[in-house]
Amino acid sequence: MTPTPATDLALTAAAERDRRFMALAQAAAEQAHALGEVPVGAVLVRGDEVIATGFNHPIGAHDPSAHAEMAALRAGSLALENYRLPGCELYVTLEPCIMCAGAIMHARIARVVFGAHDPKTGACGSVVDAFAIGNLNHHTSVTGGVLGDECANALRSFFAERRRAVREARDARNAVLPDSTDPLSIRS
Repeated sequence: MTPTPATDLALTAAAERDRRFMALAQAAAEQAHALGEVPVGAVLVRGDEVIATGFNHPIGAHDPSAHAEMAALRAGSLALENYRLPGCELYVTLEPCIMCAGAIMHARIARVVFGAHDPKTGACGSVVDAFAIGNLNHHTSVTGGVLGDECANALRSFFAERRRAVREARDARNAVLPDSTDPLSIRS
């Protein structure tokens, strides 16, 4: 099919819509970052209406399932008073893991749009493609890489900051402790 100006315009409008909602997911990720959590954010959308947002908070919630996607799905289910969310799209700054992919399918989400690929736990093709399993009864379409560089940079920056803080704390501890191999540094 040869692109026409009308199809190019439609593709551009769809891509702009995806970037707009991903920017909202990035704002939700900033809430996680502010709490010291891994900065992942999610936005649940139906049509052009934001139904719910969520951000990663498993440490603060003492809940391994408190991922951004799960928080957005829970809030969306409460807002719509239904555990099924057909016709909804989920925008998330990081490729969903297998747990979140399962919840997304159970909620009947029509489409997932993610930013950064996750080479360690990604379930949209990076490690496993849960959404490509043909014998499942619900199929969610997936679009990856929307504002991918920006989303990945936010995560890289967070982890670099965390590593630097750990190094600084270790260096501060070591500066206070006497060197047991140096007889001149041990004073009684």
